[in-house]
Amino acid sequence: MTNTTDNAAVTTTFALGGDLTVRRIGYGAMRLADGPEKPAEAGAAQIWTAPADREGALAVLRRAVELGVGLVDTADSYALGANEELVADALHPYPEGLVIATKIGVVRPSPAEWIPLGNPAYLRQQAELSLRRLRVERIDLLQLHRIDPNVPLADQIGALKQLRDEGKVRHIGLSEVTVEQLREAAEITPIAAVQNMYNLVTRQHDDVVDYAAAHGIAFLPFFPIAMGGHAGPDSPVAAVAEEIGATPSQTALAWLLRRSPTVIPIPGTTSPRHLEENVAALEVSLSDEQFERLSALGREAEEDGGQEA
Repeated sequence: MTNTTDNAAVTTTFALGGDLTVRRIGYGAMRLADGPEKPAEAGAAQIWTAPADREGALAVLRRAVELGVGLVDTADSYALGANEELVADALHPYPEGLVIATKIGVVRPSPAEWIPLGNPAYLRQQAELSLRRLRVERIDLLQLHRIDPNVPLADQIGALKQLRDEGKVRHIGLSEVTVEQLREAAEITPIAAVQNMYNLVTRQHDDVVDYAAAHGIAFLPFFPIAMGGHAGPDSPVAAVAEEIGATPSQTALAWLLRRSPTVIPIPGTTSPRHLEENVAALEVSLSDEQFERLSALGREAEEDGGQEA
């Protein structure tokens, strides 16, 4: 892992795809969903149905935009399309400059199943449904949610390219991919963004972060503040947070912003207070020593077999 930026060079915005300038803390809408056991009460969403507290979910989305969030991420598989509808109900007509990103390519036969399906005809159909639910004529960023191992990657990327050629998609992205897959896709069409799981201690995609930075590709880490035991009150993250007058979550997000100039974390929350806390991470700065101290956590987690992630 290399630090692809330094403290003085950390910026608060990035031009996604070269033409969509957004602030570097987005919002992931996945958690604005419930499941068959009312996970909003249990504390962990199953992403299966629309939220029971619909008004609360709408308020969180609107508050995100009020706070200056410029990128909202959803997917056709979140609550079987209801998440996209929720985003539209909250924010349409979308304010100028707000980027709406969605994903296609995963089917949900049951609450526990997430199955890649990359048939080109299916991908094109799902994009049409996303256009309807989001109430737009063109999707700002359409991402392949997962690569289907049973369909040639060229066919899957080709379907997204066709949608872009038809004017229905502005930029194309990928999710949970390797550098090799990213390179292969980029030979077919420009790739504007990649969305992989990545945070302080979940660092198996360090090489993808570096590749994205070198090629001007936005890297959207999901679960950006999932830190396990490292987030405890006596943890190294908490120690740095106390030094800089921030919360552990803000400190973890500040590390991501420092990690690479193309990283745009998309933390999700159902809490307006946590939302405000996350967005405020844009104002948090780390010294070189603090950045390196936090970076060492990932190396320790790898040595421990990733048990802390």
